[in-house]
This record gives sequence, structure tokens and C-alpha cells, in this order.
Amino acid sequence: MERTGFEPFGEQLVSATDTPPRSRASKLLLRVGTGLFWSLVAAIVFARAAFFEPGVYDSFNHVASLAKNLLF
Repeated sequence: MERTGFEPFGEQLVSATDTPPRSRASKLLLRVGTGLFWSLVAAIVFARAAFFEPGVYDSFNHVASLAKNLLF
């Protein structure tokens, strides 16, 4: 048993040379999916930054303080 081919618990490790080569369509689909994912992440972050209202959660703090005063 080679030390490089197995992990400490005896499971055989899969090396990068054992995997079959990817097709051109697979690589393209992976890049398109990755690009779509990160563009959606960026759009959500920019939308949150553009439409952020600092006073939105003030009413929640008011309700929380009232509940705290009633319970304690």
C-alpha cells in the first residue's frame, strides 16, 4: 500500500490523472454556470447596497425593548 495513494483511514484517493478528460461542452457549461452564479451574487450585493435603509430595524429594537421590559 503506497502512502500517497491512500488516506489515513485506508480509503483510496482519486488523483487528477484518474479522472476522464472533460469535453468542451462540459467546460463551457461550467464556465457559464459559474459566471451566472457570481453575477447573481454581485447583483444581490449591489442591490442591497443601493436600497439599504439604515432605519429599517429601529421598530424591531423598540418592540424588543418593550418585550424585555414586560418579561423582566
